[in-house]
Amino acid sequence: MRLLIALILPWLLFFTIKRPFAGIICLILHLTIIGWVPAAIWAVYALNQYETDQKLARLGR
Repeated sequence: MRLLIALILPWLLFFTIKRPFAGIICLILHLTIIGWVPAAIWAVYALNQYETDQKLARLGR
């Protein structure tokens, strides 16, 4: 579900992973048509990092 959010509304994803400052920057980037693609790529990358951090936290690292 978060991957879909990252592709459609990339700025919203940052608020769901507790990165509001990045969400505001991404929203500004998303408001431009050209900036939407880099914003979506950035959001997918951030989601991947977040999920990796969550897995490591569950393992006790």
